[in-house]
Amino acid sequence: QVQLMESGGGLVQAGGSLRLSCAASGSIFSINTMGWFRQAPGKQRELVAGITSSVNTKYADSVKGRFTISRDNAKNTVYLQMNSLKPDDTAVYYCTATIATTARSVGDYWGQGTQVTVSS
Repeated sequence: QVQLMESGGGLVQAGGSLRLSCAASGSIFSINTMGWFRQAPGKQRELVAGITSSVNTKYADSVKGRFTISRDNAKNTVYLQMNSLKPDDTAVYYCTATIATTARSVGDYWGQGTQVTVSS
């Protein structure tokens, strides 16, 4: 079994910063793409940022220049540094990763979500 465990969410004032972490554990052969999605109340889940195993990154237009995604392969962990936070960033943030548990078995895994609330 594979688990993704997020941490780092919370309440912050507009203009502030938070750093989210997500650690993968369990029977892991390799980890490909890792990323963060978010879902605000009444809205669809949307991609925030993604990072490949070769450290190519992708960001939603709404967070470019404010958020930075990174990963530590030795720790099977992905991070999301969020700066200049806005009330519109308020959402539940979900970590996701494409993980191979064997050389032939690959799947997409999700964390349980962590709440980020930005007050105005």
